[in-house]
Amino acid sequence: MNEALIRSLTPGVLTVLVRRGADFAAAEDAVQEALVEAVRVWPADPPRDAKGWLITVAWRKFLDATRSDTARRRREDLVEEEPAPGSAPAVDDTLQLYFLCAHPSLTPSSAVALTLRAVGGLTTRQIAQAYLVPEATMAQRISRAKRTVSGVRFDQPGDVATVLRVLYLVFNEGYSGDVDLAAEAIRLTRQLASAIDHPEVAGLLALMLLHHARRAARTAPDGSLVPLAEQDRGRWDTPSIAEGVVILQAALARDRLGEFQAQAAIAALHADAPTAEETDWVQIVEWYDELARLTDSPVVRLNRVVAVGEADGPRAGLAALAVLDDTVPRHTAVSAYLHERDGDLPTAARLYAEAAHQAPNLAERDHLTRQAARLNARGAAEGSGRALGAGFPFRQP
Repeated sequence: MNEALIRSLTPGVLTVLVRRGADFAAAEDAVQEALVEAVRVWPADPPRDAKGWLITVAWRKFLDATRSDTARRRREDLVEEEPAPGSAPAVDDTLQLYFLCAHPSLTPSSAVALTLRAVGGLTTRQIAQAYLVPEATMAQRISRAKRTVSGVRFDQPGDVATVLRVLYLVFNEGYSGDVDLAAEAIRLTRQLASAIDHPEVAGLLALMLLHHARRAARTAPDGSLVPLAEQDRGRWDTPSIAEGVVILQAALARDRLGEFQAQAAIAALHADAPTAEETDWVQIVEWYDELARLTDSPVVRLNRVVAVGEADGPRAGLAALAVLDDTVPRHTAVSAYLHERDGDLPTAARLYAEAAHQAPNLAERDHLTRQAARLNARGAAEGSGRALGAGFPFRQP
């Protein structure tokens, strides 16, 4: 089975069923049953038109499941209206399904969760990680969302801001998680940008391109994380950076600033710096001030602390960190970094170790563990050097 093909076809099949009158939950169940049937049949007898096959089988599964309902007469009418078998039109329904899932009857958080599950193909666990909530909580949220839209006809467009949030979370999952959806999120955002003249859509596309341009440099050959300051900037995708900057400049020129444009501006400043030392941290702090004004997000304020520490020194960063809630994710890791910059290596090593236990994924945990080990080894070496006496100069690594 071609998993990539299945992932690309499933949203379109689900959309067709919903358009024909199936409620969302029943349509999703029917599509899942069709996929099970495909796993059984396709290896021995692959169809010429995979999407058309899935639509036909899923629709029949839906009809079988609903034939005994009180609305039997209506179901029989639907059977008569069933299109004749044939090739499915080569239309990408995925973006339309994003809008359908962002239905007015759903809260934004429920719409995002439902879309990630139905369209993005993410597991409940992966969506829970994106939201920083327990998996059981997310399972209940998705179930409630399905019940809410059950029987609702998707005849109203969803909210653009909710759709953008969905695309943003899908990109982040693909960028750093175990499901590679980053390229798909970029493709869908391009499609949205070509259909909607909206500066925040352009801002999100620019943000994705600028972040995706650094992807090849984010990990070492052994899979370990490479911090931004240590990345080989020669491996960055220059054409993607140039495209992202052009798109961002056009969006900012419209003077309708939004959070994605502000984030893209920060990413562009990082991309514009020839070296980490030449990064314009003062301007980055100013953009974080704008972003904090737009979102009032504790994560944004934590990222701003890092920028303040680079622009004004680690003491200023620690002072800014002191007023933030210490339960914000990665608070401990930021504290460790600033204490290291300030020369307090024992405290930094301890905090790196604590942050490793709190890390949301294995790659980040391993990185923080190595940081703690590096500082502990450095401290031990310095201690040995001092024990040899003042006449033996010790050179730090």
